[in-house]
Amino acid sequence: MAKDVGGFREFAASRMDGWRRTAYLLCGDWHAADDMVSAALTGLYRHWDRVSRMEHPDAYVRTSMLRAMLNERRRPWRRERSVEFLPEQAATGPGADGVDQYLDVTALLAELPARRRAVLVLRYFCDLSVEETAAELGCSTGTVKSQTSRALEALRARLGGAGLVAEEA
Repeated sequence: MAKDVGGFREFAASRMDGWRRTAYLLCGDWHAADDMVSAALTGLYRHWDRVSRMEHPDAYVRTSMLRAMLNERRRPWRRERSVEFLPEQAATGPGADGVDQYLDVTALLAELPARRRAVLVLRYFCDLSVEETAAELGCSTGTVKSQTSRALEALRARLGGAGLVAEEA
């Protein structure tokens, strides 16, 4: 059976931006996000005949990206941290256009363990239910609920009550 290359291209092109944003939220680095999406696309193309018939092919891609992110986090060299330098400030004045809040939340997400970060991204960015998140991560719904609770608690504690974290559903 020949691959439906046109269908694959159309599917991938229509979702690429969303996948990159999701991958960025999972890992906090645009270059790593591109690598995650590339790995997911490779698997998607390899299994396109089967995946194209699935009810939710986006779930296949999300799972591939999650696995790529979790595998990358397990590598020993990822535990090393370089000294952070302050970037040049493009915004004028504190809080211009909500950039400060976005950077705060993104930085706080980066401090969370990989599984907790994945739970928050899937629940609140990808808008998946507890059950769908559990299926994506291959764990129980209770684990998703407890990881969500602990991750939100950690974010609230680090934010110091600034009101930037969504309430639990």
